[in-house]
Amino acid sequence: MTNKPESRGDEEAFYRTLLESTRAIPWRIDWDTKSFSYIGPQIEDVLGWPPESWVSIQDWADRIAEVDRQRVVDYCVAQSQAGIDHEADYRALTADGRQVWIRDVVHVLRDANGEVEALVGFMFDISERRRNEEKLVALQEELERLSYQDALTGVANRRRFDEVLETEWASARRNATPLALIMLDIDHFKQYNDHYGHIKGDEALQQVAEILTTIANRPRDLVCRFGGEEFVLILPETDSEAACQLATKCRDAVHEASIEHRQGGPSQLLTVSMGVVAGIPQRDDENPNPLIRKVDRRLYLAKERGRDRVVGDAEA
Repeated sequence: MTNKPESRGDEEAFYRTLLESTRAIPWRIDWDTKSFSYIGPQIEDVLGWPPESWVSIQDWADRIAEVDRQRVVDYCVAQSQAGIDHEADYRALTADGRQVWIRDVVHVLRDANGEVEALVGFMFDISERRRNEEKLVALQEELERLSYQDALTGVANRRRFDEVLETEWASARRNATPLALIMLDIDHFKQYNDHYGHIKGDEALQQVAEILTTIANRPRDLVCRFGGEEFVLILPETDSEAACQLATKCRDAVHEASIEHRQGGPSQLLTVSMGVVAGIPQRDDENPNPLIRKVDRRLYLAKERGRDRVVGDAEA
């Protein structure tokens, strides 16, 4: 047998007890007066403001963090005026000055004439959910970053090189601006690994990568590990002369690092060979592949001519 409340007062008390026993915060606003006719006592546990302090809709607006206030108030008022149920997420201010993420779910009540009579809804504390979402986003961003990064040297990897080159090449073609590539190979690196071991070889790669990123440091410059002991630099809005100057600066900096390489050239120091190409892509150029082939050829010439040198337009 089902027990039913004996009177309307008992029924109201029953539903009020039910609402106030949940973690959701029930509330009601009378539309004509824009004032709260009810808000659950749970509000004080969540935000620190006692129920009796929630008098008008302005109290609600004032307790939204400034960063969200205008957006949320404008949206909720517009939806309510249109008689549309809605929900909004925002940061609410606590009585002691903290911020708590709230999800407000709003239902519009209409009178017999179809006019908005009241708003009823629930507030939910979604702070923990937001923290978890933010952690997930941060993790996804970190995974995305790592997917574009060479694990050993920390510079961009081949995947990142392909994407950035495509973007910068299209930009250079569209704006008729020069684009330069520098391809670099560490001389006699197999002999270096054989003589000093792979751990020292890894350290040498890291040192060279750090030198390159220190010199090619404009916001759009990109240093990539192309594979093995090869690196490529993408230099937007850079002509041949400037690219060759930067390549020479990188080569000199590797010399100045004085990384011992007894199995290398006459200097018995680690050296690099570099090919340089620069130009303005033409409208009928379909892709940057010819640019890669050209810079690879110039790197080959640098190796063929004795290594430890830069080959650009003037030397090709």
